[in-house]
Amino acid sequence: MARAQTDVLICGAGAAGLTLAIELARRGTAFRIVDKAPEAFGGSRGKGIQPRTLEVFEDLGIIDRIAAAGGFYPPQREYKDGNFKDEPVMEDRAPTPDVPFPMALMVPQFRTEAVMRERLAELGHRVEFGRELKGFTQTADAVTATVGSEQIVARHLVGADGGRSFVRHALNIGFPGKTLGVRAVVADLSVSGVSDDAWHRWQDGTPQQMSLCPLRGTDLFQLQAPVPLEGDIDVSAKGLQDMIATRTGRTEIRVHSVEWVSVYSMNARLADRYASGRVYLAGDAAHIHPPTGGQGLNTSVQDSYNLGWKLAAVLRGAPSSLLATYEAERRPIAAEVLGLSTKLLDALKQRGEMRRGRDTHQLDLGYPDSALSLRHALDLRQHAPAVLPGDRAPDAPCRGRAGQPRRLFDLFRGTHWTLLAHASDPVIAPRAGLHIHRIGADLIDDGGHIREGYGLTPGLCALIRPDGYVSAVLPAAATAALDTFLAGIGLAP
Repeated sequence: MARAQTDVLICGAGAAGLTLAIELARRGTAFRIVDKAPEAFGGSRGKGIQPRTLEVFEDLGIIDRIAAAGGFYPPQREYKDGNFKDEPVMEDRAPTPDVPFPMALMVPQFRTEAVMRERLAELGHRVEFGRELKGFTQTADAVTATVGSEQIVARHLVGADGGRSFVRHALNIGFPGKTLGVRAVVADLSVSGVSDDAWHRWQDGTPQQMSLCPLRGTDLFQLQAPVPLEGDIDVSAKGLQDMIATRTGRTEIRVHSVEWVSVYSMNARLADRYASGRVYLAGDAAHIHPPTGGQGLNTSVQDSYNLGWKLAAVLRGAPSSLLATYEAERRPIAAEVLGLSTKLLDALKQRGEMRRGRDTHQLDLGYPDSALSLRHALDLRQHAPAVLPGDRAPDAPCRGRAGQPRRLFDLFRGTHWTLLAHASDPVIAPRAGLHIHRIGADLIDDGGHIREGYGLTPGLCALIRPDGYVSAVLPAAATAALDTFLAGIGLAP
């Protein structure tokens, strides 16, 4: 049997696996990404990209391509008693200094993942399709995995292999939760006889409800409909056309082809643990959600965004305790998001309500209780920071020394930590992996947006993690505390 070595073996090439691969690739970390499927996933399933995930995609260098691959959600058109009314799926919001992407985008999952594979190829890597993980063992130092007819020895293994995760089962990690009493068909269809200017919905709040949503960036529509909990469902073009005619009363809607279809029972489940030794779970392998609120794919992307920089740091010599913060940070987030998705599903079942508010955007999720959220005694009578450790770091327009327009997100983009301080403040010793920006020197806050967004007055500084969360807000004079913290995560002078 052939034998190979790498630092990280990623099992599963969906959105979670691809995010992790991009994160490792841009840090120069050796890895391989395998998937047992013979080819890339071809369905629209996770089509909602939330504002926080759009910020992640900007950091990964794919935001323009993601935006071009989809578009904004159309209004919801509800038909009732021979009439219809249009209502927005979400409130129309304009960008603000702190939130550059205030609106979710609709991008069919197969298009999102195609963009991610393209970015991965630009970084010199590719997915190995048709490569099944058949088993693995681990020691204190490595994981030995059998992939097809090859043995791969990796320092870490990540199971991003979906809700039926082989990796999770092999680790005997529990996956408690519940089946939500809803079975549904979702299909990508080529249809005629219905306009693409709205998300069409019929019989909302009843067992016969159905919707046809135009898939932005394509000529297809996504059909969604509950079906009986048991029994076979005819998912042929004729079978789905008959279902549409029965539920809508419109015989002019014609199904020309079925590009992808799935019949599934909705579940809400959360893994008991996200890690065992050198093996980690990410994405649907760790949590599965009902589709309401568009949370599943987004939570999966952000799992890997969190895990990727930590794996790379530990492989470069940072303390292995850094990896313990992955589960500590991400598992509570998944629990919170599962509760939201389930609540929205109940509202859809009872009232046909499809509200998508700020709570679905994932901008307010954070890590206040993390070991990476440095708590330092601040005299709040003197300092009143607008952000606290664990919060998402907001964006802000500013200028560089030469007067060129900039954004804080431009400065955060990449694989480094960032320290925001004032020109008058003491500064810690420079070190690799940390970018220091001085407000009033190389960073001009002439619009006051940094001060407004962060509450940073002279004498106060903020430390931003590689994944765009505030790690510390503390007096700039507390250089000893900052030095100790940075050294503890592998950033010594």
